[in-house]
Amino acid sequence: MSGALEGLRVLDLSRFISGPYCAMMLGDMGAEVIKIEKPGSGELVRSYEPALGGNSLYSMVYNRNKKSLPIELRKPEGQALLRELVKEADVLIENFRPGTMEKMGCDWETLHSLNPRLIMARISGFGQDGPFAERPCFDVIAQASSGLMDLTGDPDGPPSVIGTYICDYVTASYATVGILGALQARHRTGKGQVVDVALLDSAVSLLLTAIPERMLMGNRMTRRGNRDRYGPPTASYLTADNDWVYITAGTMFPRFAQAIGRPDLLEDPRYGSFAARIDNAAEVEKIAADWIGARGTEEVLATLQAADLPCAKVATIDDVVTNPQLKHRGQIVEVDHPRVGKVPMQGVTIRLSDTPLKVDRPLPELGQDTHEVLSSWLNYTDTTIQSLIDSEVIDAADRDTVKEG
Repeated sequence: MSGALEGLRVLDLSRFISGPYCAMMLGDMGAEVIKIEKPGSGELVRSYEPALGGNSLYSMVYNRNKKSLPIELRKPEGQALLRELVKEADVLIENFRPGTMEKMGCDWETLHSLNPRLIMARISGFGQDGPFAERPCFDVIAQASSGLMDLTGDPDGPPSVIGTYICDYVTASYATVGILGALQARHRTGKGQVVDVALLDSAVSLLLTAIPERMLMGNRMTRRGNRDRYGPPTASYLTADNDWVYITAGTMFPRFAQAIGRPDLLEDPRYGSFAARIDNAAEVEKIAADWIGARGTEEVLATLQAADLPCAKVATIDDVVTNPQLKHRGQIVEVDHPRVGKVPMQGVTIRLSDTPLKVDRPLPELGQDTHEVLSSWLNYTDTTIQSLIDSEVIDAADRDTVKEG
């Protein structure tokens, strides 16, 4: 069955997480994604540990469903080749520091003139314009700059980074949404456009009500550890088995009180209303902590689940990879890699009923698809391809085969 984006041609010039993850999502939806990377070594992430058989797991997770075409973009000939590919592309994704594409003669005006239907997704730390545009930025810098870090961690401890590169993932998702929106607009107008997304902007979009609270009410949202901001008992608590469980019972406290055998709490003015429980949050949380701490994990979860209260053990990765719900939903897949074997990784997140997403290809070997892409996209002959290889404009895993042919 064809994917939703079957026939869409994508040039992925990006590195690290945000750009590659965006391009990977398009590939999961059936687009033909060409990963443009440095000849000889490929994208820097290919060298990252941990690795199996010389292949970085980091790179595998973000670069499935792609084809590899190494181009030396520091050479004018490489830049000219990129412009030729742009003429045949629907989407170009890049996350260089602003100004880099312009220095290569691949600015938006030039590319748009070559291909008016092109959609150019530009992912950066601070955006393509503004006083901070040219500053270097990574995920954790966006977390620090946006206020996210100030909201994360124990109230008596230092600001903390979130446990994953959340800004990269969210920015990749926004870039994907922007590309799909631009494709729909192109369907009406016939014209492509720039999709400009930034890590800082994406991080700020995650701030709940912090901005209006501060600007309108003078309140400063700060760190609360694992406690919910509104409505105890909503936090993580330690069981007698030394497991952490997280419960969300703020708006369902009457049900919680019944489940733990304490209906009397509802008659106590300190706990009888939502507002009263907020005022007495420490006491409410102690009640929950004492009850949970005296019982094993299975009993706690069984009791709360029987009362239809949202709760879960705080899972380790060992728990995640054996989670029956995730297995049922296909959220952990095994991708066959010719040199490594089966590589487990996250599955496709979006489910479409008629055009399902799927994983068809593992991380490509560097230059694995050079011949195929240049012959199918640009009708280049073996002789032309070999000339580009000999002049070190491109690289190919099958360079010797091409030469012999």
